[in-house]
Amino acid sequence: MKKYNALKIVGLTLAVFLLLTWILPAAVYQTSYTEIGRSQMGIFDIVSYQGTVLGYFGYVALFVLVVGGFYGVLYKIGAYRKLLDKLVARFKNREAIFISIVVILFAFLTSFCGVQLALIAFFPFIISLLLMMGFSKLASVAATAGSVAIGLMGTTFAYSTVQVLNQYLGIELSNNIIVKIIILVLGIALLILSILLLSKKATRKEEKDKNEFIPATVKGAKVKRVWPLIVTLDVIALIIILSFISWTGAFNVDIFTNATNAVTEFELFGFPIFSKILGTFSAFGNWTLTEITTLLLIAIVALKFIYKIKWDDVISGFGTGLKKAIIPAVIVLIIYTCLVLTTYNPFQLFIYNALLNMTKGFNVFTTSLVVVLSSLFNGDPLYAFYSVIPYFISVVTDSSVYGLVAVIFQSIYGVVTLIAPTSIPLMITLAYLKVPYQNWFKYIWKLLLALIVVLFIIFTILLLI
Repeated sequence: MKKYNALKIVGLTLAVFLLLTWILPAAVYQTSYTEIGRSQMGIFDIVSYQGTVLGYFGYVALFVLVVGGFYGVLYKIGAYRKLLDKLVARFKNREAIFISIVVILFAFLTSFCGVQLALIAFFPFIISLLLMMGFSKLASVAATAGSVAIGLMGTTFAYSTVQVLNQYLGIELSNNIIVKIIILVLGIALLILSILLLSKKATRKEEKDKNEFIPATVKGAKVKRVWPLIVTLDVIALIIILSFISWTGAFNVDIFTNATNAVTEFELFGFPIFSKILGTFSAFGNWTLTEITTLLLIAIVALKFIYKIKWDDVISGFGTGLKKAIIPAVIVLIIYTCLVLTTYNPFQLFIYNALLNMTKGFNVFTTSLVVVLSSLFNGDPLYAFYSVIPYFISVVTDSSVYGLVAVIFQSIYGVVTLIAPTSIPLMITLAYLKVPYQNWFKYIWKLLLALIVVLFIIFTILLLI
């Protein structure tokens, strides 16, 4: 059933990774490259990893579940459907402009702030609008998960995304910034062009199925004013943006750190009242999905009182949304199980060693191929870069090419997330919309090829100058 297609794909990916532990020897790099033999992991080993998966990455799955619950509650609010109808009417006959705005905004925020997972909080909202405007499910995936991939490809000041990469290579975040902006702009332009040329209109079957992703119209007195909902969503968006910008790491701005310290250290009659009431939380610039999850739960409570929804309706709506999010949340856990498997059993370094030693010194092609594989094996950019960079710089010792190496690593990683079965934004969006992975690949392969050609032209120019 296509309903579980994405789940099958990530499950198969895990099985392939498990099989590779039987075929390839594990290898580590400390002061030298050392092979440590085959670990040959089994089914019970995969189950035993779940403590690590839940302990380190369970908060991501929880975030996905709460996003589902949040929209389940919004479906109980007549103002939400009213807001969607107003936006669809405003962009009537200008749907191309709307989808272009979405792509530009999501790609820019990913590139500048590193909010590739946090943006999932707005995927259902944007998808509902796109379907109501007549776009296909594939176009909706491209505009959401696809734009995030483009943002990763052209990462500019998202310090958290490329922190490991830049630290090991010893380069500044602003290194080759013009090149990164050019890659971002070209990627955005090609994605928009691809969407508008390939699939603006939904199929007949999608027209029948789209009601599952669009709230029902609520008539009469139940439809309240829209502006409180707009304010709530705007506040959530603003907080997400401010909280994920790396103020200290990228811009050396400590205003939010100082403000947070002032709040947490404030005492009333010697008692740290705000610290106790709010609990432990980080300053803007250091937030994770855990804080965003809390923010969404607070928003649900606020909307309950603003729109005077019964607690029974809140609970039932949250439960309904939760059910829709279960498969995407399970997919998240399987992808992170893949990550734990490849981290604990580093067979991938054996492959990197073979590829990097095919040529002497730096080579654009072998470097790019290594990044493709590290991006497939590791569903998180930090792990993708860390899995190979320490060994890479021991093989490629010419530091003059490290600026180009950084561009290759981050741009190829972004391109790979367009199709990788370990890409969280992509796979959970495919699961949410029940879009088969093979249909997505057929839809996106031309764009993928165009992006690769553009990137290799840029790599060649950088290598020659």
